[in-house]
Amino acid sequence: MQHRLDISPSRLSENLKKLEAKGIVKHLSPYERRHPLLPEYQLSEKGLFLQEASKAIHVAEQELDRGFLSEKLWNWPVLLALHHEYTRFQMIRKLLPDATPRILSTRIDELHENGLVDRWMEASPRPGFTYALDAGSRPVICRMEGDLLSLI
Repeated sequence: MQHRLDISPSRLSENLKKLEAKGIVKHLSPYERRHPLLPEYQLSEKGLFLQEASKAIHVAEQELDRGFLSEKLWNWPVLLALHHEYTRFQMIRKLLPDATPRILSTRIDELHENGLVDRWMEASPRPGFTYALDAGSRPVICRMEGDLLSLI
């Protein structure tokens, strides 16, 4: 795994310990391993769930053909919020309270520049932008959400 990921042994060990602490992988006992002296890890049930979820997101990213969207925090939560008709900035902000207003604004602007989000100015009830998924991205995100919901 170290050579495949091209990272140092200490970094790999540190990352595996973090994943184990979060319950994503489990460290196999010497009796469960193929070789008793070599450490082995296995995805936990939570890890298998996350693996399937990441596959669904990866397929959606390939269909959208806008690059690796999950590389940046909050891209997918914003897209899913728009899919569920949260069309104003303050609505999205209330839905995603852990995201700062600045990062939300930045992500929405980037998604708009990527052609995934439409935006237009509305004068009433208060002047401000309204956001919506682009017509081309809507079916892909709807399908991805269905794939994610099927895992639950």
